[in-house]
Amino acid sequence: MAKKPVIIDCDPGIDDVMMLLLGLRHEDIDVKLITTSAGNQTQEKVIDNALRFVSYLGRNVEIARGSEKPFIRDLMIAGDIHGESGLGGVTFPEPTLKESDQPAIQAMVNVLREADEPVTIVATGPMTNVGALLLAHPELKHKIKQISIMGGAVLGGNVTPQAEFNIYVDPEAAEVVMQSGLPIIMSGLDVTHKAYLTQSEVAAMKEIGTPLTEKLHGMLTHYMDAQGDSPFLESYHGDVLRLHDLCAVAYVIDPTLFEGDDYYVTVETSGSETAGATVVDHLRNTDHEPNVHVLYDVDRERFVELFFEYLRG
Repeated sequence: MAKKPVIIDCDPGIDDVMMLLLGLRHEDIDVKLITTSAGNQTQEKVIDNALRFVSYLGRNVEIARGSEKPFIRDLMIAGDIHGESGLGGVTFPEPTLKESDQPAIQAMVNVLREADEPVTIVATGPMTNVGALLLAHPELKHKIKQISIMGGAVLGGNVTPQAEFNIYVDPEAAEVVMQSGLPIIMSGLDVTHKAYLTQSEVAAMKEIGTPLTEKLHGMLTHYMDAQGDSPFLESYHGDVLRLHDLCAVAYVIDPTLFEGDDYYVTVETSGSETAGATVVDHLRNTDHEPNVHVLYDVDRERFVELFFEYLRG
């Protein structure tokens, strides 16, 4: 079977690293480009993390710097969860890869123009780069097969009562993506909360015993400890570890892992209390045609098996 051409737009970030690992190692995925979006940490830190991690895996992939901040708003980062570096205090060696000479949008344009078949975009951070691409180059939409995002929620956010982090950071860009007319697959909190590792599964990662799994275990331990620092987050997450971003690439690899349905989705950009909310018409009370395939369930056992298979190399 031919490999699926993919552009990954991400903000590494602990769970982005898990997503990159699967995307770069899976034999069905051909990662043409990685672009970085400021989100879990600043642009300077997330591109450094991407360069270091992809170099560590021994992959030769172009990595291009995206926007330093959202379309309109000040940048909000998640350093309290991902740590000062974005990787929970875990360090990788100096990268052998160099940052692309092209900024993210131009690098995306180049990949799309040269592609022999439509390309899937996997977006696991704020969608500033993807939104800018769609605004600046609508003539290339036919070269995009689908956009698989981690972001949003039908019921309840994780930054505000209504908004999920990636959408909240740049709701204007997210709304551009949602209204693009392209096939959108939304891995929101409704499904990512079900895509978790148990404590014993996190321990099993360390038992694999490679230098990589030792580092990944260290990141995930930080992730869990950060959740436990807050009574709200501890009760919100419980004693499991959710690999949110992994869902977006796992869907591209094997859509049968998930259940979902098509709904009309828009992003609230002006509400003082609801900015960043993904308004999902799951009751179909609108005359609008569905524009997003919203995932709401995952075969967790198969999901974890897929992840562990590619942890081992």
